[in-house]
Amino acid sequence: MTTAPSACPSASASAAVSSGARTLADPDTPFAVVDVHRVRRNVARLRARADRLGVVLRPHVKTAKSLDAAALLHDGSPGPVTVSTLAEAEAFAAAGYRDLTYAVGIEPHKVPRVVALVRRGVTLRVLLDSTEQATFVAAAAREAGVALPAQIEIDCDGHRGGLRPDAPGLPGIGRILHDAGCLDGVLTHAGESYHCHTAEEQRAAARNERDAAVAAAERLRAAGLPVPTVSVGSTPTAHAADDLTGVTELRAGNYVFFDLVMAGLGVCELDDLALSVVVTVIGHRPEYGWIVTDGGWMAMSRDRGTSAQPQDQGYGLVTDLDGTLIPDVVMTAASQEHGTLTARNGAVLPELPIGTRLRVLPNHACATAAQHQGYQVVDGAHGPAASAPVITAYWPRVTGW
Repeated sequence: MTTAPSACPSASASAAVSSGARTLADPDTPFAVVDVHRVRRNVARLRARADRLGVVLRPHVKTAKSLDAAALLHDGSPGPVTVSTLAEAEAFAAAGYRDLTYAVGIEPHKVPRVVALVRRGVTLRVLLDSTEQATFVAAAAREAGVALPAQIEIDCDGHRGGLRPDAPGLPGIGRILHDAGCLDGVLTHAGESYHCHTAEEQRAAARNERDAAVAAAERLRAAGLPVPTVSVGSTPTAHAADDLTGVTELRAGNYVFFDLVMAGLGVCELDDLALSVVVTVIGHRPEYGWIVTDGGWMAMSRDRGTSAQPQDQGYGLVTDLDGTLIPDVVMTAASQEHGTLTARNGAVLPELPIGTRLRVLPNHACATAAQHQGYQVVDGAHGPAASAPVITAYWPRVTGW
């Protein structure tokens, strides 16, 4: 039995909406906030880059997992997207999206859900990197009487799965897929780019990502196999690539919201971070230099992605409710429902009475967003608010797998 994806607001968000909440001072904390102005700006930046590079942009919806956010990716039209779960694929297909890539390795139990979407007229590409996977995808396509487009994952940097471009088994996998009418192309992801701390390192990662994918495609073509799609992308390399000759499409997902990891790599500025979490001060421990909030790792996630960077940002940087950074105040510790704020670099903690609302900028937008069922939306284009920022919308998230 397949569990339908949830797209319902959390209980607190539903209560906030029904009670007529209009500002970030109203919903119970903690809750996630998205600045739609920053989202639009981030989306426009990468779209313009893809246009300059002459490739199709296939955004990854795994970060926001939101149909409302996705509507901004292609000017309101259901354009090509990448998904990380079949729940996302099903939700986006139901909303009219017909050009999807499921960028996680396929396994047999999930194939019937893929077949069901293909029979509804959805192009849903699956990903694989073994003869075993190619064989059961080809068999399923023949049994169902439909083409199941498949891309061969290429390992460009040893990050996760995939075949090296020179792997002996690559042409054989391509032949199995082609004979069943399923070979769609190759796909790679420069996961190690998340550890590239300079612009030149990121450009080198982008070149390596491109070269690996193109080399794999050329090997398949040399074996007489068609390779219509050559897909590359990660948020750092998508913003660093300067030549994508031989590539047909570019993928990225984190860029819609950005986060402290991306800011630490220099891919974006703090002012580009579109996601934050509103928390409330619930206590003080002056003997330890702590301010305690009601937002712990259940609100922020346990991701500590900046710990390996030159500047460790703890569990997140702290702003006031309007989004203005409070210098040198960091969420340095978190338990399930408690966050601990401390000062660094000799700073003095500000006076923040119990009941004060703050926003915390996350290390990893994907992980923090996953802690919430949806987003309260504000529009930073209106400038600093005279009071708490006005909530303009609520965007539910797709959940589940």
